[in-house]
Amino acid sequence: MAKLTKKQVLHVAELSNLTLTDSEIKKLTPQLDKIIDFVAKLSEVDTDGVEPTSQTTGLTNILKEDIVKSDESLSQDEALSATDDQNGYFKVPSILTNRSDD
Repeated sequence: MAKLTKKQVLHVAELSNLTLTDSEIKKLTPQLDKIIDFVAKLSEVDTDGVEPTSQTTGLTNILKEDIVKSDESLSQDEALSATDDQNGYFKVPSILTNRSDD
């Protein structure tokens, strides 16, 4: 397998929006070479007859259905009666500073 050039590493860095120093390029070039070599080895594996797998647990749906129990729920007015509200929403203290739209 051909070794990566500095130009190729800089191109990958640019695509990744990274700025690399010369020492980082020296360090990353052999690491990227190893990664590319490993991926090339994976492409040599015979996968004919192997069905694609998206998950391995066999579980299909582990979530339960949401059931609204109106006799156990608060209306919007009841929920907002316990706190300060603004335009039908809970009003909470601001966590952002320098804002004028309280």
